[in-house]
Amino acid sequence: MSETNSPSAASNPIRTDQTRLGLIISMVGFVVFIIGAKPNWVGLDRSPVIGFVQISVFTLGLGLLCLGGYIGLAGLWQEEEKSILADIGTRLIGTGYVIAVFAGMADIFGLGTQPIPEVPFFGPWQAVGVQVGQVLIAVGLALMIPFRRYKK
Repeated sequence: MSETNSPSAASNPIRTDQTRLGLIISMVGFVVFIIGAKPNWVGLDRSPVIGFVQISVFTLGLGLLCLGGYIGLAGLWQEEEKSILADIGTRLIGTGYVIAVFAGMADIFGLGTQPIPEVPFFGPWQAVGVQVGQVLIAVGLALMIPFRRYKK
């Protein structure tokens, strides 16, 4: 069904500018995340270990991905009030990001295995924590998708 023939196209147009902005922010966030997670893919690998700058860059990229996803999906809700599931999804996105940040930066915050004056170490437990945060973010984004039933 095309956008002009849909039952709600005239009454509730999708906020295409907001959705487009969300997609652009998400793409920028993905590029920043890739630069932080795998700098050797773009020729920026300077160290064999994952250090503070690399953790900070992929955390920033993940934050931009979350922000862009939220903005884009919020634009799809049009003028309707968000459902309870969408509100839960919004909170899961934020919670997942906080978990990912604290897991990734555990050594910097003094919660990790290395003492604070040492070089930060991104170990297997921190990787699992970041992945758990990413799963929560993905579930939250999925809950924000507006599933509508159109009346015929």
